[in-house]
Amino acid sequence: MFDPNELPNLKAAIRAATVRDRRLLDDLRSEIRALAAEVRAIKPRSTTSVSLVASDGGNNKLVFDPFHVQLVRVVDSYGEQLCLDAVTPTTDTDVLSRAQFNDDGSPRTALGRVMEDLNVTPRTLNRLSHMIPDSKKVRESPDEISPSWVLVYRDLCEWAALYERICYRTFATDTMLVRDGLLRSKLFRGEFFIEFTKRIEESIERIRQETRRKVFLVGLAKHSKVLARYSLAMALEGIFPHGAPRYVSVPRTLEAKAYVWPEYARGAEVEDGSGEASKFVAGDMYFVRFGERSGDPLWTVDILSSQAQKADEVFGYLLADAIHGFPVPFYPRCLQKAHEFAEIVDFDLDILQDEVIVAVRSLLSEKEIPALEALRLQGDVSARRYE
Repeated sequence: MFDPNELPNLKAAIRAATVRDRRLLDDLRSEIRALAAEVRAIKPRSTTSVSLVASDGGNNKLVFDPFHVQLVRVVDSYGEQLCLDAVTPTTDTDVLSRAQFNDDGSPRTALGRVMEDLNVTPRTLNRLSHMIPDSKKVRESPDEISPSWVLVYRDLCEWAALYERICYRTFATDTMLVRDGLLRSKLFRGEFFIEFTKRIEESIERIRQETRRKVFLVGLAKHSKVLARYSLAMALEGIFPHGAPRYVSVPRTLEAKAYVWPEYARGAEVEDGSGEASKFVAGDMYFVRFGERSGDPLWTVDILSSQAQKADEVFGYLLADAIHGFPVPFYPRCLQKAHEFAEIVDFDLDILQDEVIVAVRSLLSEKEIPALEALRLQGDVSARRYE
């Protein structure tokens, strides 16, 4: 705790520092002011909305030190389970890679299909993503491996489920697929993400020609550095006035100022030979408000770059789903339903957590099991202060 006598001086110092940096806010307001003329109202449309989502890492981590198990689960907004796996930070990644294929070499999982279609050689996860550790290093130096790679594997499975849904499924109606997160990724090695995006775009065009069905792909982020940077400036400048749902395109120049890595804001527009090809970005960014009031939440949305000219249509479809958003208001209901299906909590989580204990018990001798059970009964002693 601060000494009460110190607080006045500290408050004065904070105010002085903020006033000195006033130019930062002035610069942001100047940058965002040009967007006012580009804001468009959204008119509702109707279509089928489908969302793919990987459950949050905090919800599907099973821990009983020193054992850590990450559950990888991808579920869509209709409750169809598209991927289910369990890995640990010390899982042999070569074994995990082989698990994506059948004995005859054909793909067994959506991720295996991605690796085959992208001609990943050799067919290992480390070759697909530089963030997946080499199997030899996992075996020989497990303590040097960052445990975060299991979350990279989870995200790759989500991208793969999205890929398989578009490239290898049929659509009975015009459909919008909504990804939980923006349409950009640095998980893929080299130019694999470029080829990944190209195949999705080709499949969408093939579906349009063969079945006359329209398939749209968007990504929606609950939080983004770009929106966090400009939200105050937009509010002060009244970029989204009261009266109707609205959206506005975000220039790449503004994106680049918010990201530490500028290549995360480099899109398809640079592929004319004037710069390095876009390796990580598949979408054009927009700020959108699905509510009619100025205080309603703003979201960041990526529309597949090849479909950016259909932004009016895309946001009309999203609005029809977002106005029924619950429990989060004006947030696409399809995403919220997918979260509800994918979430691993309460009784399900207790059952799976107990399974880790059962597995640990099987490693012990009869004489050692009582020590394990005594440790379980002890529980978290510090938590008793809340009882």
